[in-house]
Amino acid sequence: MLRNALPKVVTPLPGPKAKAIIERRAKAMPNAIKCIYPCVIERGEGAMFEDVDGNILLDWIGGVGVLNIGYSNAKAIEAVKAQSEKYFHAMMNITTHEGYIKLAEKLNSIAPVKGETKKTMLVNSGAEADENAVKIAKSYTGRPNIIVFTGAFHGRTTLTMTMTAKKAYAVGMGPFPDGIYRAEFPYLYRAPGGMTESEAIAYYVKKLEEIFIDASPAEYVAAIVVEPVQGEGGFVPAPIEWVKAVRKICDEKGILLVADEVQTGFARSGRMFATDYWKEAGAAPDIITLAKSIAGGMPISAVVASTEIMDGVTAGTIGGTYCGNAVATASALAVIEEMEKEDYPAKARKIAEKIMTTWNMWKEKYEVIGDVRGVGCMAGIEFVTDKKSKTPNAKIVNDIVNYAVQKGLLLESAGTYGNVIRFLAPLCITDEQLDAGLAIYEEAIRDCM
Repeated sequence: MLRNALPKVVTPLPGPKAKAIIERRAKAMPNAIKCIYPCVIERGEGAMFEDVDGNILLDWIGGVGVLNIGYSNAKAIEAVKAQSEKYFHAMMNITTHEGYIKLAEKLNSIAPVKGETKKTMLVNSGAEADENAVKIAKSYTGRPNIIVFTGAFHGRTTLTMTMTAKKAYAVGMGPFPDGIYRAEFPYLYRAPGGMTESEAIAYYVKKLEEIFIDASPAEYVAAIVVEPVQGEGGFVPAPIEWVKAVRKICDEKGILLVADEVQTGFARSGRMFATDYWKEAGAAPDIITLAKSIAGGMPISAVVASTEIMDGVTAGTIGGTYCGNAVATASALAVIEEMEKEDYPAKARKIAEKIMTTWNMWKEKYEVIGDVRGVGCMAGIEFVTDKKSKTPNAKIVNDIVNYAVQKGLLLESAGTYGNVIRFLAPLCITDEQLDAGLAIYEEAIRDCM
């Protein structure tokens, strides 16, 4: 069974069938939509997929965080089939369908946002969720500006690519919207030299407060938007003490705290949401955005906030044709039920314990590993030329990724400097598959040094 298989490459990638399809891709699709992996999927189960040439590959990317529950989950398939036999779509501005209501009720009951009662709006992608969160914050507060951070990634719409720090995602796309200001994210591994963790956190809090002097007075700021763990920025966690300080600033200045959980949500962090840790620390966000693994691969996303905030939005300014699609909501409800029933957060904690123990041993062995970090199973390794200089080493990352895929393991880079390898394996990965992946990964490090 593919679900329990181990990596096996029977022909160098790309094989002949994959090569032909990839050549068709080059003719049919824009070159700007890149893919560096020389494989074409035929079918997938669990954390594994088989390509069109019969190669069996272990996927540690998971659709960049979409497949926490794995490929082709049986419960999601059943839910999608059942709903598709009734109707595919019902626009909520025209006729109510109960699936939207059920999913909203479920998310309202589990999302760790501030407020006694909550409401949810459904949209279609992570970028769309983030953009609507900003619109909601602006409409509720009546303020025009937002604050985002260095290293942030929030999407590729005009607004969200402006919010995104890495401008490789926005080349030639200006002019950009006004009213978006950027503070320094607490990247502790690269904090100014000689600082303790507490000193570094104080430094980054001060840099945030300087925005109110240098860029936008606090009374004009609607929201501060934060990823609990930066994704494209290099899998950099937001320290809880810093989050608590940001929450205090928001409370004092009437600013909404928005948590972008597009990639961290749905068991990845070792909790259902990474902001569960924030809530336990007394720093729950006002608004949370969710996408990626919400529906096991079906396109749907969500914005959750208190009833007060949601009902403070001007009528007609939010919504859309496909928002809360009936088939996607059915899949999402099945995925969440399965994650709760099978305790996927516990799976993430168990996997995280194994990989972090192993990676920290590698850190002691290999000069090119500068930092190992993450929250639960959203974890990464930062590669450097040497530990003393911390010079980013993008070359070895590229070499490792290219080596590993030829051995049957898919890895993906991240980070401002392209020198981090991220871990987003489906949480249904077996112990044997995890061990096989770690063995290929270490082999790649040794071979590429």
